[in-house]
Amino acid sequence: MPIIKIYSDGACWGNPGPGGWAAILISRGHNKEISGADRQTTNNRMEITAALEGLKALNQPSVVHFFTDSSYLVNAATSWMPGWKARGWKRKDGVLLNAGFPTWHPACGSID
Repeated sequence: MPIIKIYSDGACWGNPGPGGWAAILISRGHNKEISGADRQTTNNRMEITAALEGLKALNQPSVVHFFTDSSYLVNAATSWMPGWKARGWKRKDGVLLNAGFPTWHPACGSID
C-alpha cells in the first residue's frame, strides 16, 4: 500500500470571515497541491476542509501520515470522534455545532 504524507492548513480573516485552506500530498517524490476558499467561514471549518479535501484527493487506499497545526482537528480525530461515532455523530449535549463534521464522518471510518 502506498505511503502518503498530507500536510494541511486552514485559516480565516475574522472568525467568521473570509478564509482559505490548502493541502499538500507527497508520495514517492511526487507532490500534489490543492486549495480553496470560502467568503464566509470559520477557522475550524477551513481546517476541517483542508483535511477532508486532502483525504478525498487520494486515488487509492493508502497509509497516510497526516500533519496539521490544528489542535481542534487533532483532538477531533483522536479524542472526540469515538464518542461522536458511538452517539450517532452527536455531542453529549446534542448536535455537533460545527457543520463540517457531519459531512466528513464517512472519511473517518479507518482513522487509527
